[in-house]
Amino acid sequence: MARALQLAALGRCSTFPNPRVGAVVVSDGQVVGEGWHRRAGEPHAEVFALREAGERARGADLYVTLEPCSHHGRTPPCADAVIAAGLARVVVAMADPNPLVAGRGLDRLRAAGIAVDCGLMGTEARRLNRGFVSRMERGRPWVTLKLGASLDGRTAMASGESQWITSPEARADVHRLRAEAGAVLTSSATVLADDPQLSVRGIEASRQPDRIVLDGGARVPVDARVWAPGARRLWISAMSPASWPDGVEALQVPAANGRLDLAAALTALGSAAVNEVLVECGPGLAGALLQARLVDELIVYLAPSLLGSEARGLAALPGLAALDQRLRLRYTDLRQIGPDLRITAVPADH
Repeated sequence: MARALQLAALGRCSTFPNPRVGAVVVSDGQVVGEGWHRRAGEPHAEVFALREAGERARGADLYVTLEPCSHHGRTPPCADAVIAAGLARVVVAMADPNPLVAGRGLDRLRAAGIAVDCGLMGTEARRLNRGFVSRMERGRPWVTLKLGASLDGRTAMASGESQWITSPEARADVHRLRAEAGAVLTSSATVLADDPQLSVRGIEASRQPDRIVLDGGARVPVDARVWAPGARRLWISAMSPASWPDGVEALQVPAANGRLDLAAALTALGSAAVNEVLVECGPGLAGALLQARLVDELIVYLAPSLLGSEARGLAALPGLAALDQRLRLRYTDLRQIGPDLRITAVPADH
């Protein structure tokens, strides 16, 4: 199963909106077939592993990181292929949280006389597919908030100057995060101030991430670089823009007190089959997401520099007047990226 998870991770940047899945066929203690799901619309991991195994799959064991599907999507049900191959036993890391499957694949295998075990390395399998699991179980993507700051927690000078606080190594790492998340989200304020591309550059990537802009007042111009072709583009607003570029999907969500309903925006992204989003934004949206408890993971790159008290802060968090109101986090990783520190944290109650 550990090998199957390694194979599944090969699809970390390419399978969206499908989950990352790996499979290994074992006969008489020997691996006779391996496979992993490469991208949506192509065969699933089990099919590749069974093709490689051929007749050696008959009477063998299959280790797969996710329950074989039991429904017709872009490809036929994998459960049927497993049954036709004559496998004796199937070991699954986790059941599929997709309501279209949700145990039906395992039931079909058992009904065909195949021994089924489920749960081996399930925690690792859920972690690998945290975005897919989030969309299926919560109806919204997994949200990672990325911030770059000086050691004193400042993201820009008072004038707005911010390029570059962190190092080229840190910026390269961010491009990897973009590729793995598969979608990058920002605010209209950031687009108007910086005109970012939100693309993956400098590293090999089989696809460009979805580009998503939260634009409550429909202020983003149609010629902003974020709307350049080459990736899926989504415009989330409380208003209907007068016009938008060809190919851009416009999603309308409600607003309250002049601000977009962020929870509704994430639900809309879940309905649009977005598994994970990497949020790259200024302190306004960062603080709003944190205060709304909509951030699942926080990644902060800290540069070994001090920008001073007049510089802009990390996140706007108004109304925190006492220590017991602070937003509590738990560190999950700390490492050096070039000269910078990368801190990964999650809400303390996660």
